[in-house]
Amino acid sequence: MGFELHRDDGLMLCDDPDRLDMARVRAWLASSYWASDRSAESIERSVQHSRSYGVYTPAGEHVALTRVTTDLASFAWLGDVFVDEAWRGHGIGRWMVGAVVDHLRGFGVPRFVLTTRDAHGVYTPLGFEPLRVPQTWMEIDLRTTRPNASDVSVDIRPAGTDWPG
Repeated sequence: MGFELHRDDGLMLCDDPDRLDMARVRAWLASSYWASDRSAESIERSVQHSRSYGVYTPAGEHVALTRVTTDLASFAWLGDVFVDEAWRGHGIGRWMVGAVVDHLRGFGVPRFVLTTRDAHGVYTPLGFEPLRVPQTWMEIDLRTTRPNASDVSVDIRPAGTDWPG
């Protein structure tokens, strides 16, 4: 570990798990559409067994989180991307995810995935796109918050296609 990156406005991104404000993380995820059914114990266990990145103000206030499940070699799943409501609109989410992707690329990770119902505009400029061949993906999803296609608020089909066809 030991990753740290600063923005010109003083915000800092780092992967120090001891800096995470777990009470805030639990509250953020409890208010999210994707993790509202997770118990506090489940949230803590997921953070403990993942590579988590936090964004902090110069005063040390925890204002954003990204959690990554990765082998640091072939694959990284970005999840629980959350920016505190009071800090939204300042480019923090895009900066954080872009910096995390760049950091993990430094280890040689070639593939990154994430899911979103409503933040495609945050991730598309970073190079994220719909799954190229979604038919190769399979899942077991027992979450009560499992999304339906109607939950996605934007058209994510590549322009000029009838994907997924």
